Amino acid sequence: MADDYYQILGVDRTASAEDVKKAYRKLARKYHPDVNPGNKAAEDKFKQVSSAFEVLSDPKKRKLYDEFGPDAEKIGFDEKKAEAYRAYRSSAASGGAGGIPFGAEGFDLGDLFNDLFGGRGGAGGVDPNDFFGARRGRSAGPERGEDLTARVQLSLGEAVAGTERTLSISRPGRCSACSGRGDSGRMGTCPTCGGSGRSRRAGLFGGNGVCPNCQGTGRALEPCPQCGGTGVKEEATRLTVKIPAGVSTGSKVRLAGQGAAGSRGGPPGDLYIETDVTEHPLVRREGDDLHIDLPVTVPEALLGADVRVPTFQGEVTVKVPPGSQSGRRMRLKGRGVPSLKGGAPGDLYLHLQVKVPEEATAEARAAAEALSRAYRGDVRRELTL
Repeated sequence: MADDYYQILGVDRTASAEDVKKAYRKLARKYHPDVNPGNKAAEDKFKQVSSAFEVLSDPKKRKLYDEFGPDAEKIGFDEKKAEAYRAYRSSAASGGAGGIPFGAEGFDLGDLFNDLFGGRGGAGGVDPNDFFGARRGRSAGPERGEDLTARVQLSLGEAVAGTERTLSISRPGRCSACSGRGDSGRMGTCPTCGGSGRSRRAGLFGGNGVCPNCQGTGRALEPCPQCGGTGVKEEATRLTVKIPAGVSTGSKVRLAGQGAAGSRGGPPGDLYIETDVTEHPLVRREGDDLHIDLPVTVPEALLGADVRVPTFQGEVTVKVPPGSQSGRRMRLKGRGVPSLKGGAPGDLYLHLQVKVPEEATAEARAAAEALSRAYRGDVRRELTL
């Protein structure tokens, strides 16, 4: 989040959703790991581009990012936390701590400060005396890891047939030094109360004053030096993902437990693979139906013919009825896109396009003159405005 997402994609802050999408596709094609095998710099750039697009392509996330910048991601693009953060910043700007909705409607302000300031706060919330930056220890409870999203680009053929992708993923993984617990296994001075066994929170809001981290003993497990007490360290891994047949742009494939590792021994989040299906130069997709313009010769259209047609399931032979005109639509049932919901697949529609010879040879001219005498009246007689 150190770099501005708009700068990463090379678009203005006023860029439309379509401009953002075009910029992402261009950069994704350039830096995709499959196009740059073994190129660490390209891989890192691809991750930056994907992260930027994930935020800027989502209207809600983009709105919060425009308002809070990197802090929007720290609070998980959560609107409740955003409301609390607005109140916090307003209070901080006026030099006080009033107006912050501590505990309002079940909202734990500690959640907000744990996110923004790296988890500094006792169990159940942040010490109000620490509002303006004091460093404290983490709460001891395990937390579920975040869900992550990765994007893959597919051809239309891959979307119709289904495919596999091997992805290079960088994610928060479980710390191997502490097995994800977050502690070193050694006892030391409690970082929350500084060894006093007392909580400063009681000084402002009342309470028994016992430190929630060490329960008044003044001693607590020291944080793991490798992960700083989170139980989590960044890791790079490769995953092979099966993309089911029938996906479209925006479809999501869930990989349970493959997201970020949970902190302090908590369960991992999930990984969502979001698909981006590129446009095909010859085939148009409308829902689960496919459409192809099928060129036919004048004799084939006039006399009828059996013609070969490619489909994503293999070639088929179709009968062109005699006297077919350009624009006639023919349906191949079940030759479209499989249904993700398990229903019947879509259909393939062929749109006939009658093609005349490109060169008017003497033979072609003679045939055309003979053919012209077969027309009954003016073919444009119904063309009126």
